[in-house]
Formats: sequence, structure tokens, C-alpha cells
Amino acid sequence: MDALHQFLVAPFTEFAFMQRGLLGAVLLSFSACPIGVFLMLRRMSLTGDAMAHAILPGAAAGFLLYGLQIVPMTIGGLLAGAIVALGAGAVSRLTVQKEDASMAAFYLISLALGVTMVSLRGSSVDLMHVLFGTVLALNNAALTLIGIVAAVTLTALAIFWRALVAECLDPLFLRSVSRLGTPVHFIFLGLVVLNLVAGFQALGTLLSVGLMVLPAAAARFWTQRVETMAVLAIVFGLVSSISGLLLSYHAALPSGPAIILSTGMLYFASVLFGTRGVLSTRRPRHAHRIA
Repeated sequence: MDALHQFLVAPFTEFAFMQRGLLGAVLLSFSACPIGVFLMLRRMSLTGDAMAHAILPGAAAGFLLYGLQIVPMTIGGLLAGAIVALGAGAVSRLTVQKEDASMAAFYLISLALGVTMVSLRGSSVDLMHVLFGTVLALNNAALTLIGIVAAVTLTALAIFWRALVAECLDPLFLRSVSRLGTPVHFIFLGLVVLNLVAGFQALGTLLSVGLMVLPAAAARFWTQRVETMAVLAIVFGLVSSISGLLLSYHAALPSGPAIILSTGMLYFASVLFGTRGVLSTRRPRHAHRIA
């Protein structure tokens, strides 16, 4: 029993950096995982990944001007995300190119530009910080930002939940019966960018979308109800955060990748054993053949 306590509990009670990392990851789970459910239902998961890379030049600009200061990097990331989203949308509407292709072009350019900007002034350590985050080095400012984003996201979800669900299922119907269709779409995109910027503080630009999309994708294999899916995604995010931090502590692994790897293991377990997973969908067919 004492060994179990030392393995599971002691790291979080004895070390302040583990407590800060856990608090940041828990807040991100409550905030980003429900957003990931709507991204998945809208078939925009890759768009979320593109947006995560798109914030890099703005964050890099803030880093070049002010160093690793949270406010300039956050403002820069928000501006860069908005510019890429608007630019990709304009290209898709004014030219023959589809939105997914224009988004891919913008995000690749943004990623290359951001890495170049960080490399001009920063060291390889700074570049790794920007790309992969530092969950175990979150300061008060970063935790405050993540907490504010979580509060804004949960409030917006509570207010616009029905409209968000309706737009996922039938956006044309929502626009025909309500004026909320277009505003809700832009509110949702704003929440995506906000959560990516918050996740960037902990997981970096390359991994921030992982905690948003993977728990939601895993939850899809257990239920069809959007409400249950969102709750399950949060639970999977929390479990992944705790197990990933413990894995990074005991195995001396980088914390951000350890959290995403834990989420990935939950995803593959859901693919196999979920009520809508591979093994469950095969059982009725075999039973039918036997009958």
C-alpha cells in the first residue's frame, strides 16, 4: 500500500512543479476536450491541427520581441491564428482551391516561418519549449491564462450548447430557423484558437491539439450522445494527464509527449474495446452466423 502511495500520490504531494503541471493539464482537459468533440463531429480535426501550427509565427514574434513572456506570445498567437483562419477562408472563397488545401498551405508556411523566427534568436532549448511546451514549468501567469480560457470556454459551451450541437448535425437547418448559425460558427472557431493558445503554454504548438482531439476521438467509440461524449472526453483527458505526468516522472520522459502518448493508448484501447469499437461490432455478426 505504501509503495502504491509512493508511486501514484507522492509525486503530486511532494513536488510543486508536479502540482502545477497537474493543475494546468486538468484545466486544459475540462476546456479543450469538449471543443475536440465538436471539432471531430464537424470533421475539422485536421483543421484544428493546422490551426495549432498556425499560431507559431505570432508566438515566435512575441518571443523575439519580449523573450519567453506569456502575454506577448499569447497575443501574437491569437493574432496569427486569426490571420491564418481568415486568409485560408478568403482563398477558398475567392479561388478554385478548397478550404482544406488552403488551410494546409497556410499552416505549412506558418510552421516553417515560426521555426525560422525562433531559431534566429533562441537556442535549441527555446525551440523545443515552443514546439513541445513545458508542462512541468508552468508559472502563475500561464496557469492564470489557462484558467481564464477554461472559464470562458465552459461558459460559452453552457450558453451555446444547443446551437453548437444543432450546427454539427444540420447547419443549414439551424441557419433557416435561427440567426445564431453564423455567429455560433465564429464563436466556435474563436474557442478553438483560444484553447490552442492555452494548450501551447503547456504542450507546445506540435502537441496542443493532441489533448483536444485524441480524447474526443476515443470517446466516439463508446457513445453516440454528444453530451456523454463530451463528459467521456474530459474523463479521458484527466486520466491521460495524470498517467502521463506519472509516466514522465518515474520514467524520466518529457512530460508533454508522455501525456499525449497516454491519450494515444486510451484511444487504441477504445478502438478495440469500446462499445462501438472493433471487437464489439464484430460480436453480433458472429452470433448471427452461428444462429
